[in-house]
Amino acid sequence: MSHSIALPKVIFGTSSLGNLYVALDEETKLEIVQTCMQYPSIQKPIVFDCAGKYGAGLALETLGRCLQTLNVKPEEVIISNKLGWYRTNELEDGMEPTFEPGVWRNLKYDAEQKISYDGILQCFEQGNKLLNGYTAQLVSVHDPDEYVANGGDERYRDIIDAYRALSDLKKAGKVTAIGIGSKDWKMIQRVIDDVELDWVMIANCMTVHSHPHELVGFMRELERRGIVIINAAVFNGGFLIGEDYYNYKLMDPVHDQQLFQWRNEFFKLCDKYRIKPAQVCITFGLKAPGVKCVAVNIADVNRVRENVDMTLAGDAVIPLEFWNEMKLHGLIDKNYPYQ
Repeated sequence: MSHSIALPKVIFGTSSLGNLYVALDEETKLEIVQTCMQYPSIQKPIVFDCAGKYGAGLALETLGRCLQTLNVKPEEVIISNKLGWYRTNELEDGMEPTFEPGVWRNLKYDAEQKISYDGILQCFEQGNKLLNGYTAQLVSVHDPDEYVANGGDERYRDIIDAYRALSDLKKAGKVTAIGIGSKDWKMIQRVIDDVELDWVMIANCMTVHSHPHELVGFMRELERRGIVIINAAVFNGGFLIGEDYYNYKLMDPVHDQQLFQWRNEFFKLCDKYRIKPAQVCITFGLKAPGVKCVAVNIADVNRVRENVDMTLAGDAVIPLEFWNEMKLHGLIDKNYPYQ
């Protein structure tokens, strides 16, 4: 990654600003962004991870408006924009968006996918326009794994064309670094052989619950190549800390009994050592090979403070005996070498 970018240990995901699952009021959103910007222990610039998909551009629009209201200087913030979704027509009252129904609340606009050379440039320009005075310095193609899976392998050519556009933006000095974010780490593995990347964001797959041996080896390779890793969704969509969704899918105690059993045993062990499950998730995610920071969502002011404090605390509050018991009970891979 460019030496001009200094990433703090925690970066802030902004899907909540786009009304993911719940529509927060403007005052709450402003308070959340203010908390992120003014937290005393985080080095500046503060990093926000955003996307045109988040509320069909609502998250970008809200982030820009909040930063303006708070009089944040552009150099005090780094914005990552995952590109590939473009805001389109206004929705009629009560209509669900076509691009991802049932997930976003109270949206005014729909969105369509644009993954091509020209499409990615259009998404980039629209994103900066929505940010209204701020610009994205970190750019990537949003969920290329899903794009290819939903349309066949011939779509992979579109991904490469999109990255040609991002490379041209970097050569022109319009962005600082190019990366990739994917829920399927094998797509990152594929793209990185064809595209020169500065950073990767691994989502949902390197967590205290899920840490496959093959992924660990790939992360070691990225570390050797000097490619920065951002670990996102270390709570597996919130399930590991008591919520109902695992990787954005609603879990059922009957059909997903094994997953609930793992969580119950995990919670019992955390209670035994008086450690918060979130602390374990963040610490595990941050200590994985090559990881420089974790990305956490910002749906609640108090959660922001807790997540930051837990990230900065690291291993200080987790004794070695806890990790040994996690392995003994089969809650993490007994051969995992980083705990």
